[in-house]
Amino acid sequence: MKGTTVKPLIAAVRNRDAQMVDILLRAGAVPDTADEHGTPVLCLAVEAFDLPMVKTLLDESARPDRADAFGRTPLLRAIELGSYDITNLLVSRGAHMWIKDIEGRDALALARHWHETDVIAEIRRKSGRQGPVDRSTVSSDSGFVCEQLSLGSLTVRTGHAAILTDLERAYGIATPFDELLSRALAEPNVDHEVWWVTTATLSGRHGPTTWNAAAALRERPNPLERYFGAEVIRLTNLFDESDDAPFGGPLVDLFLPWVANEPDPRVTRVLTAGLADTSDPRREEPLTTLTRHIDSKVRQAALSGLRNPIERGDREALSAAIERTTDDDAAVRGQACRALGSAPIHDHGATDALAACLTDPDEDVRVEAAVRLALRDDPRGDEILDSLRPTDEESPYHWLLYDVSRHRHG
Repeated sequence: MKGTTVKPLIAAVRNRDAQMVDILLRAGAVPDTADEHGTPVLCLAVEAFDLPMVKTLLDESARPDRADAFGRTPLLRAIELGSYDITNLLVSRGAHMWIKDIEGRDALALARHWHETDVIAEIRRKSGRQGPVDRSTVSSDSGFVCEQLSLGSLTVRTGHAAILTDLERAYGIATPFDELLSRALAEPNVDHEVWWVTTATLSGRHGPTTWNAAAALRERPNPLERYFGAEVIRLTNLFDESDDAPFGGPLVDLFLPWVANEPDPRVTRVLTAGLADTSDPRREEPLTTLTRHIDSKVRQAALSGLRNPIERGDREALSAAIERTTDDDAAVRGQACRALGSAPIHDHGATDALAACLTDPDEDVRVEAAVRLALRDDPRGDEILDSLRPTDEESPYHWLLYDVSRHRHG
């Protein structure tokens, strides 16, 4: 069986046919199968930037360190191609970082080489072509973005700075604050994965040096620098697991006057999210005000921080959430429904506001409202919920319906 399924497995991986790959592997196909050039199917999945396929092959015991005919392991290939999410997965699954390529570079050295290289010039050199490079923005499964550069048959992504930063941390290297800041600033899109990796890396350093360096960026004229500092502080508090929450109070001390005067909506989003993540009661009044901010993502973040005061029956917070159920932005209306679901069961104003959302033009909002009503033992949204069953875990409503089922049946 194994001998007869080699070519179909290669074809299925190349075609990104996940269902066929699963069928073939269950039928006995070898997950380390190599193509006619000696390239293992795991490397083929890496070269296609197919993270789910890489996961599938690793789950079926594909060896993470099996090299291709050029001595490149899947990890080294992922680093070359700038695929941060696949590199991160391979390292987490035990891929050896010290294996070297034919030029003697291990994972860290290869990542540093690509970070310091003019990627477009390297694409032209490797492809042997001098035409224009096609550019596009792609999203990873983790929700971050990077740029994809293509010329001829060669495609590379711009995840090298993020990869290098993560590998330095894995190697035990404490990259200086200013170096991580410069890596982030080199990418003007704050949704780029390098912004996440650099700020998350610094958030793990709980000493006053990092905190003070991040806080000092508040005074910078460049909003991207202010964004970076605010995000480091937000994540420091968010990821801290101490019982006494030592960063919550200092964050509020810093963010309250900052958010009142911050002109850039991107920075305001971070400041609002940081306040929403704390339990400090001083945040409640500004969060209520921020539910009316011009930026929809700020309004969403503010609403997420009002659940506790709404649960206590705070009338201003409750009124702010009810007001947002008619917001122009569907995501804000959905967040308002989630916030109203925290209101005391006897609060008919919250319940009626949720019922009014059952006719919302956006399905996600209608479902959110129906779920919150069901969790309050109000049957007015049941028709909507019944129309969705059954769902699997791939459905965006699966876990919402699971919560309803658990509530009703224990």
